[in-house]
Amino acid sequence: MKKLFALFAMMSMLILTSNVTFAQDNATQNNATEQVAADSTAKATETVKEEATAEEDMAEAAIEGQSMHQILKQKFIDGGAGFMGVVAIALILGLAVSIERILYLNFSATNSKKLLESVENALQEGGVEAAKEVCRNTRGPVASIFYQGLDRADQGLDVVEKSVISYGGVQAGLLEKNLSWISLFIALAPMLGFMGTVIGMIAAFDAIKIAGDISPALVAGGISQALITTVTGLIVAMILQILYNYCVAKIDAIINDMEDASISLVDILTKYSQK
Repeated sequence: MKKLFALFAMMSMLILTSNVTFAQDNATQNNATEQVAADSTAKATETVKEEATAEEDMAEAAIEGQSMHQILKQKFIDGGAGFMGVVAIALILGLAVSIERILYLNFSATNSKKLLESVENALQEGGVEAAKEVCRNTRGPVASIFYQGLDRADQGLDVVEKSVISYGGVQAGLLEKNLSWISLFIALAPMLGFMGTVIGMIAAFDAIKIAGDISPALVAGGISQALITTVTGLIVAMILQILYNYCVAKIDAIINDMEDASISLVDILTKYSQK
């Protein structure tokens, strides 16, 4: 009986020892597996970082090797030919109208003081007809207003003053012509850019939906298109806004000059009629 009990105890010790050894082996194996997995993850992370760094270096090298024209051309293509083309058309039309207005306003500017001296001298030497001839040979809205006032000098100063005011309004309208088109393109350019942004985001989410996975490569294209169209629309609006403000300032200066010159013309005619 004692031998049987001793044999049973020895078997129990052997089984317990084998279980502990097996558990230790499993723990060692699991630690080794975890270490291998961690090493693999670290290596994969380092590989991704190296690839990203290499891609950034390649992109920087490609950008450095390109001219500004090539970069703008590439950005235009990346932004989508459809909306980028519409924004470019808005810029071209806005610049055309702005340049036409700037040239017209610069040609409309007149040295009103010199013109007043010439008209006054002509009135003293040759009368109203001589003064009208001076205005006829001078360009600009101020000379046109003077001509209309001198043309009605024989009808009284009240008629002259009303004629000058009425024709001054007509000339002001001509100066402000087509400014509404510039303001339209200023408002339209960023709106088109924002529309391109929305469409680019929709395309990005559609790509995610089709792929069934959120991948940076899928999202980057749509977001890039969205940002490029937005920036382009804002740049176009800023350029046209600067030209628009220049035109408005020029018009205000010409209108103020017209009003001052018209008052001086009435004073000159008043002195001339009292002789």
